[in-house]
Amino acid sequence: MALSQTELTHIALDITSGLSNRDRFSRLLDIIRQNLNCDAAALLAFQGQQFIPLAIDGLNADVLGRRFLVDEHPRLEAIARAGDIVRFPADSDLADPYDGLIPNQGDELKVHACIGLPLYADERLIGAITIDGFDPDQFQKFTNNELRSLSAIAAVSLSNALMIDRLEKAAFQSQDSGTAMSTDITTDNDVEMIGQSQNMQSLNNEINVVASTDLNVLILGETGTGKELIAKAVHQGSERKKSPLVYLNCAALPESVAESELFGHVKGAFTGAISNRSGKFELADKGTLFLDEIGELPLTLQAKLLRVLQYGDIQKIGDDRSRKVDVRIIAATNKDLKQEILAGRFRADLYHRLSVFPLMVPPLRERDDDITLLCGYFVERCRQKLGIKNLSLNPTSLSLLKQYDWPGNIRELEHALHRAAVLAKSQAVNDLPQILPQHFDIPGQPQKDKVQLPGEISSPFQSSFTGSLKDATDEFQAQYIRHALAENQTQWAATARQLKVDSGNLHRLAKRLGLKK
Repeated sequence: MALSQTELTHIALDITSGLSNRDRFSRLLDIIRQNLNCDAAALLAFQGQQFIPLAIDGLNADVLGRRFLVDEHPRLEAIARAGDIVRFPADSDLADPYDGLIPNQGDELKVHACIGLPLYADERLIGAITIDGFDPDQFQKFTNNELRSLSAIAAVSLSNALMIDRLEKAAFQSQDSGTAMSTDITTDNDVEMIGQSQNMQSLNNEINVVASTDLNVLILGETGTGKELIAKAVHQGSERKKSPLVYLNCAALPESVAESELFGHVKGAFTGAISNRSGKFELADKGTLFLDEIGELPLTLQAKLLRVLQYGDIQKIGDDRSRKVDVRIIAATNKDLKQEILAGRFRADLYHRLSVFPLMVPPLRERDDDITLLCGYFVERCRQKLGIKNLSLNPTSLSLLKQYDWPGNIRELEHALHRAAVLAKSQAVNDLPQILPQHFDIPGQPQKDKVQLPGEISSPFQSSFTGSLKDATDEFQAQYIRHALAENQTQWAATARQLKVDSGNLHRLAKRLGLKK
């Protein structure tokens, strides 16, 4: 047997040790790649009729941000429907979702050997492992029973991780609401925010804390950072999620109709009021009202909004009667409201009513390596919109995007990638269009600070290089990898993440440098 019972037991013990889910998943793929000798592998969660990468090995870094809709990827659909191990023939005419997404392969862009391992918990599909290689006969020596054992171990690990996430969410919700724990891992209405940076993890934790309460929320952040998405996440995490989330852009609201938009009017209240009309507050009753660009709301309306927040009743224009409404307010702005208060353009009492729980959305330039995930997410969406089977992002392009400061934040990144994708499709010479640096029109300024070169770092070790430049480079790389490996307790996947290189490339480099047999 290619995989002994001892090796399978070791895999099971290794991935159930006290690690974070992210490290556990990366270690699982690291072990799979070592034992199956594959060129690429991915662990995917199945949620909402799509596969979401949780960990990848040997694939372009942006794959981790992609979302693969089952009905658009025939191989993944086959895995989802099979109920057992799927071995795709080398000459299969089903498009592979990873074609063009395995780095450093020159012109050899297409996968030839592919196996899918569906992962089940309680007879329900929760994910899959995909194993790919360039040699058509690469996996012939592994029996289906061996692969089923590997699949069962991975399914247990994934199921446990999802259960932990579910329990953590339930704990946040029960702290204030006392509601019963939901048994659903996710729903089609759930809002997904792409990012694994510390800033985004902190923001997600704050959203989980405040969502289950009925507090008003003020979302602060630069333009293009995704404040509307944050508002949706707060609403979806609340007990009001089955009631409407009503949106109103205060900046696009002429003062002459603003009061009617907010509170409604009765027939004949003014010229043009030919019928009764419900305002946004009435439409949002029992739900949530999202007031975007709240800093643009006229002072006269700020006073009326404050009354609703204080007493919970509204009065339509032209109507002497008032009615009670039960509405949670989520407001957002890219302005500094404290400065607006000093300038006399915003009421201090309204600010204090709205900012009971402020959420600060970090700009893209402060989100570490989230650009990689966002690029993968948007490139996959571009592929869907353009109706093409494959679309990849050249590593040099990714490096270029990570250097830019993105003053327009996520919105600017999305638009830049969409334009580049259109150009890449129009200039493609094969069926694997690739987004190249020349497809972007990124201004030279503002730029992030120059990336520090290896020779400029304060090295934690000392060395005297002699001989050729190649020998000196190899010696430096070997020492640098040894040091990083020691810092990560000899875990290769964690070391690759620290060094910001693909795990498979690191393994190959380590073998060439004599660090691995």
